[in-house]
Amino acid sequence: MGFLLARCIIGAATLLCVLPPCQAKFTSKFYGKTCPNLGAIVRSVMAPAVAKEPRMGASIIRLFFHDCFVNGCDGSILLDDTPTFTGEKNAGANVNSVRGYEVIDAIKTQVETACKATVSCADIIALASRDAVNLVGGPTWNVQLGRKDSRTASQSAANANLPGPGSSAASLVSAFAAKGLSAREMTALSGAHTVGRARCVLFRGRIYSDPNINATFAAARQQTCPQAGGDGNLAPFDDQTPDAFDNAYYKNLMAQRGLLHSDQELFNGGPQDALVRKYSGNAGIFAGDFAKAMVKMGGLMPVAGTPTEVRLNCRKVN
Repeated sequence: MGFLLARCIIGAATLLCVLPPCQAKFTSKFYGKTCPNLGAIVRSVMAPAVAKEPRMGASIIRLFFHDCFVNGCDGSILLDDTPTFTGEKNAGANVNSVRGYEVIDAIKTQVETACKATVSCADIIALASRDAVNLVGGPTWNVQLGRKDSRTASQSAANANLPGPGSSAASLVSAFAAKGLSAREMTALSGAHTVGRARCVLFRGRIYSDPNINATFAAARQQTCPQAGGDGNLAPFDDQTPDAFDNAYYKNLMAQRGLLHSDQELFNGGPQDALVRKYSGNAGIFAGDFAKAMVKMGGLMPVAGTPTEVRLNCRKVN
């Protein structure tokens, strides 16, 4: 399956902003003159990071999603808390599930050496997430660039906007629709859970009480996640090919082997069932839809009037 995914290349000449008002016209050649080696620099850091720890690929994908879903793709998730500022890193959905900040820091350091005060942290996240997918066997696409970094962040917005592991199918559709993303795009983007791992505290409720679960799968996960304790113990979203970006996630859902309640909700007698079947049977269609949805999600922008800049250090404003 991997070679089919890797060959699926999605390109776009321009990207329209998903939410009004449209603040910028992006292009994959935005840094063509000002930082021509940007793509190579990002890849040079991402490749060894993922080779050392394949889970890091999934972590960077999640970082991109959690950035974009809170006030747009603006790098706000990277801002550290200070005595006078509370950012997004310690929001409920981020504090124990988002990681990889040090990889973005390493990329930023090299980018600043090559192209000082030119490339936004938000654009670095977008490029790194594309490489993260591709480095674990998934598709590639032309990343649309030209974002700026927000000078602010909102923990309350992160808590309000990011779907949780107990979300229903209806709430997932609604949350993505609020960002201009369709139910099909939500289902495709959920396929990012074909790689990575989750903490016991996020799936304990499912493996002990959900009716729509394979009994053998539940028993195996209970060995990792006891009813009391072990909150930080990890289990793979896909226990067949946990570090390979393929369509096994959807095959698992059809077998009632989704790790999170929100995963299994995509195949639970609802409208998403047909698409799950399609993706499970055709890795190329999934890869194409996923890449297009990532491009579209990357067009989520901060509201007009949000103060922005190109940060010199991704963890703090200039």
